[in-house]
Amino acid sequence: MILKALKTTLALATIIGGVSAASVAHAKTLKISHIRPQGATVDLEVKDLAEELKKATNGNLKMKIFAASALGDYTTVQERISVGAIDMAVQPAATAVERKMQISAFPYVAENWEQAQKIYGPGGAIHDAMKELYAKQDITMLAAYPVYFGGIALNRDAVAPGDPNADKGIKVRVPGIKSFQLTADALGYISSPIPFSEAFTAVQTGVVDGVVGSGAEGYYASFRDVAKTYIPVNTHFEVWYLIINSERFEGLDESSRKALVEAAKEFEAKRWSKAESDQGAFEQKLADYGATIVSLSDDELAAAAKKVRADVWPQILNDVGADWGQSILEKIKN
Repeated sequence: MILKALKTTLALATIIGGVSAASVAHAKTLKISHIRPQGATVDLEVKDLAEELKKATNGNLKMKIFAASALGDYTTVQERISVGAIDMAVQPAATAVERKMQISAFPYVAENWEQAQKIYGPGGAIHDAMKELYAKQDITMLAAYPVYFGGIALNRDAVAPGDPNADKGIKVRVPGIKSFQLTADALGYISSPIPFSEAFTAVQTGVVDGVVGSGAEGYYASFRDVAKTYIPVNTHFEVWYLIINSERFEGLDESSRKALVEAAKEFEAKRWSKAESDQGAFEQKLADYGATIVSLSDDELAAAAKKVRADVWPQILNDVGADWGQSILEKIKN
């Protein structure tokens, strides 16, 4: 009797051990990159995403987070995700890989947060367009991650900040993206394309007087020591994307894939609920750090938008493909 019970116990142990081994064998860890330092808002929210995913899959799907572009700048990371060398990221779209991705940073497409969510949120014209563009690079877009409306940070006092027709005589660093260069020029600044890695030193040493291409959160994170003035002129709507290599995504078992999709939806929904208040909070942080916030009136913002749309939109449309770009703008308009 004792021998029979012992055999039964051993058999159960073998079965349980086999199930446990199978679970371990099927467990996956996805490497995910983002561009901000540890402790930044996106870092904390990606950690929450990782925790939710781990719970939903009973530990079978985990994330290993690489902050502060530890795996390379976002252009390099996007290229490596495309070929499967990196699994995932939350970051801006790399327009050097595909010019049409400039549609994501098209200036003055949205005038307020309500419009932005309709355009960049689920079912929006730019949301859908970006999903298709990523798919052509063997990348699956899981979610959009709204960050802020862009502005201008200066290491000096502003000059006619509310008049887009005034020649400011101020040189500003812009990313190597045509839309930002043209927007800065249209607003009366002198654009100077400089890599992000060199931008802080360029402002600090007086090579340029300020920066275009980011917003309050980005300027506080990377330029607060050289930001004397901040002008929230709404140059563009900054949105990043939660992306994964398509082959890696399809290679997950069905339950893990479903859990990732659901976690991504929640990740996106939470960000939309907080993004606007976060923008205001970071503007206040800049002010607390010593920067002067130059608020513009609705009329001044409308004048900036009108000039940029007239001067810049036709040139960017030609760059991304006039027919394709115009079709996206028509969807937004309708």
